[in-house]
Amino acid sequence: MSKQELSLFQAEMSDVRPLPASDQIESPRRSRPDLAQLARRDAAIARPQRDSNPLTLPDAVPEVGPLDIVGEKKNGVQEGVYRKLRLGKYEIQARLDLHRITTRDARVMVHDFLTHSFRHGLRTLLITHGKGNGRMKSHVMHWMLEADLVLAWHSAKPPHGGTGATYVLLRKSPDDSRRTREEYGG
Repeated sequence: MSKQELSLFQAEMSDVRPLPASDQIESPRRSRPDLAQLARRDAAIARPQRDSNPLTLPDAVPEVGPLDIVGEKKNGVQEGVYRKLRLGKYEIQARLDLHRITTRDARVMVHDFLTHSFRHGLRTLLITHGKGNGRMKSHVMHWMLEADLVLAWHSAKPPHGGTGATYVLLRKSPDDSRRTREEYGG
């Protein structure tokens, strides 16, 4: 610092006096946190929950047209069982309607629907995705491929929604498989 700068600094600080010494500590008064602050604090403290949903939400999925008839069976599904599913011969045990649902919410709903149905021993389901522009239908078909619980699926017959809905066949629960083996001696 030059002599000129030092003298200018001392001139500016000439009227400054030190604070009196004190043994007391003054802490700033804090108001109680509001709800938003509490929520932010809880979110910062909480451990991030791991998403247990195996269904993905990719940016792009194979495009399915709104009027396209879709269907597939995974390995191990007998042709007669798949034919009955395609023809709508099985009783629909549960339904899920995805109209006016975002794909992000639909991903969660489809996973929960499949899991809940499997736990309760339901095998034949109907997912109504609508025709629209085919975007939701494309995602549902993608999820059917990913879902381990799903054995087969096919576009529904017109009374059940036609190409705007899909029949889904779930695998048997271990208890149902055991009961079938006992009943038929397998």
